Amino acid sequence: MTSSFFQEDKGLSVLKRIEAVLFVASEGATVTDLAEAVGIDEKTVLSGLEALSEKYREGSHGIELAFLGGAWHLCTVLDVADAVDCFREANERERIRLSKAALETLAVVAYNQPVTRSEIEDIRGVRCERVIETLLSHGLVRISGRKKSTGSPLLYRTTDSFLKVFGLGAISDLPTVSEIEELRSRREDDDGETQ
Repeated sequence: MTSSFFQEDKGLSVLKRIEAVLFVASEGATVTDLAEAVGIDEKTVLSGLEALSEKYREGSHGIELAFLGGAWHLCTVLDVADAVDCFREANERERIRLSKAALETLAVVAYNQPVTRSEIEDIRGVRCERVIETLLSHGLVRISGRKKSTGSPLLYRTTDSFLKVFGLGAISDLPTVSEIEELRSRREDDDGETQ
C-alpha cells in the first residue's frame, strides 16, 4: 500500500505536505492536525505517515518518524545522537547574550585595543574585572600580551569571533565616532517624526 502511495503524483504531493508540516511542528502533530493542514481525510494521513515511516527506515536517513505523547514527530535517529549533541553544544556556545556593561567594555576594547583593564576602567568609570572574564569566556576578547609599564598589566584585544558575531570583515569596519553621531542624530530625527 505504501509503495503505491509513492507512485501516484497526488500521493507524493500529500507526502511532501505532511512531511513539511511535521518538519515545522516543533511539538509534533496529530493525525487530525495533519488532515486539517493538508486538506485530506485522516485515513489518507495515516497511509501517508506509514509511507513516510517506511521511506525513512529503508533509506538510511538521519531522521525517523515517531509517535510520541499523542503526536507524530520527525526525530533524529539514535545512531547520529553524537553529531546532533556536538552541533547543539557548539550552537549554544555561539549564542551570546551580553549585558550592557559587557557591551560597553567590548566597545572600549574594540576602539582602544590593545588596552589594559585599568585603561578600560578609567574610560568606563567602573571596575570591570568580571565583565572581562565573561568576554574572555565567550571568546570575544583575548589577552594579547603585557604592557611595558609598571606592573606589566595584561593587554586585551578583540578576536576573530568578535568580528563574526558583529558581522565585521575587519576591525577597521567599525563605525567611526562621527558615523555613530550621525546615526544617533538620524534616529532622534526619526523618533521625533513618529511622535
